[in-house]
Amino acid sequence: MYQKKHVIILLNLLLFTFTTFLIGCSSNSQGDSGSSNTKRSIIKNKGSDTMVNLAQAWAEEYTEVSATISVEVSGGGSGTGVAALINGTVDIANCSRQIKEKEKQQAIENTGKEPIEFIVGYDALAVYVHKDNPITQVTISQLAEIYGENGKIMKWDQLGVANSGCKSDKIIRISRQSNSGTFFYFREALLGKNRDFELGSLDLHGSKDVVEVVGRTPCSIGYSGMGYATDHVKMLEVAIDYNAPYYAPNLDNVIAKTYPIARPLYMYSLGEPDGAAKVYLDWILSDEGQKIVEKLGFVPLTKN
Repeated sequence: MYQKKHVIILLNLLLFTFTTFLIGCSSNSQGDSGSSNTKRSIIKNKGSDTMVNLAQAWAEEYTEVSATISVEVSGGGSGTGVAALINGTVDIANCSRQIKEKEKQQAIENTGKEPIEFIVGYDALAVYVHKDNPITQVTISQLAEIYGENGKIMKWDQLGVANSGCKSDKIIRISRQSNSGTFFYFREALLGKNRDFELGSLDLHGSKDVVEVVGRTPCSIGYSGMGYATDHVKMLEVAIDYNAPYYAPNLDNVIAKTYPIARPLYMYSLGEPDGAAKVYLDWILSDEGQKIVEKLGFVPLTKN
């Protein structure tokens, strides 16, 4: 009798163990299935330092919008983004300048796909000085003589400025590195295609860096997106020439197309975007995505 009861208990224990094992397998199987259902597509997005804060803001907001798409953002400059696009290592390249024809051809040769352009917002390229510098206005021709090769303006008093915070009176030129779309655009806006910048400027990696250095350097002048302004710097009003009106870099003047150093902001895909990249770009161009453009200090498409 005792032996029979012992056998029954043993069988019940085996049955319980086997049932628990099956439940565990079923649970794991469902977990794996759920994991695959929520697996994210990753979009690689790289390029313009002017746009990197905006691109990061888009990416962070989109994690709240989509459970299936995530975006990896990195800067490095427009040239870096275009190079990655040419090599086929990113899905979307950010550019603060238009892609060049030779870059487009390289992309086609390397990948078999043509870069497709999307304008995703607008930016005023502001001219920054230290907040205590008394200058308030500058012309394009004056900027050309400050930054251009063999330029004639090297001191603040040549601009009629008694810059009390600058004992040497020498203008310190803050610029961007040559792989920057901002560098490329600013140089062409000032000098055209047949003149280069004068050597000897302090060339910085990022848009934010330019503004920070100008804010610490009373003798300096620099250029960067208007969205990077701080309390330590001042943005100058700019005129095309001496006889033209001066305009401040702000949303209204960019919309009215009166500020003379304003530009589109671009994103490029390899070929017509599809899948996750298309969904993401459509969202950026939507009202929801464009609200972030304005929030970050740029000009949205809906206002232009």
